[in-house]
This record gives sequence, structure tokens and C-alpha cells, in this order.
Amino acid sequence: MANLKYYDVILEPIVTEKSMELMGEKKYTFIVHTESTKSQIKEAVEKMFPGTKVKNVNTMNQNGKKKRVRGKMAYGTTPKTKKAIVQLTAESKEIEIFQGL
Repeated sequence: MANLKYYDVILEPIVTEKSMELMGEKKYTFIVHTESTKSQIKEAVEKMFPGTKVKNVNTMNQNGKKKRVRGKMAYGTTPKTKKAIVQLTAESKEIEIFQGL
């Protein structure tokens, strides 16, 4: 297991139509470090965004896509990613980075 600090766990938020609809249910989607665990993701969200309480964390691993390399017949893959959907409790504050989008 990787020795990750809480600020290394969450890499970036995912902003799509589907993730915007989930925000009405207090569910937020992030790309996270591939070796992070659910408990590390929960701790990172609660420390990075004060006033939030995490109810549930769902994660999914995504394999890299197959791509052609430099227009030749050789193939390579894009990096693997891990996506996390974090659900907050009803009395929790909303995450402010998503406000106004």
C-alpha cells in the first residue's frame, strides 16, 4: 500500500453532465490516486473541504485505452485511472469548488 498523504489522494474533480446531476443528491465525483483506499478518500475529502461529512465512498478502476503510437502500427495504452463517487451526509456542507458551474 502506498504511503499517501491526504492532499495526494484527490487528483481532480470530474465535471460532466452525469456528475452534475448527482450533485443534487450530494454525490461528488473525483479522479483519485490509483493506490488509494476508500478510507483514505473519505479522510482526504473531510480534511480538504471543511464542514463536510462523508457518508459513503464508491470506487471504480478504469483501464487505459488502447491508442496508436505516433501514427504507426504500434499500439500503446493510456494510463490507468481510479474514479471515486463520494456521497455526503444530509447535514453536511456542500463542496464549494462545484458552486457556480
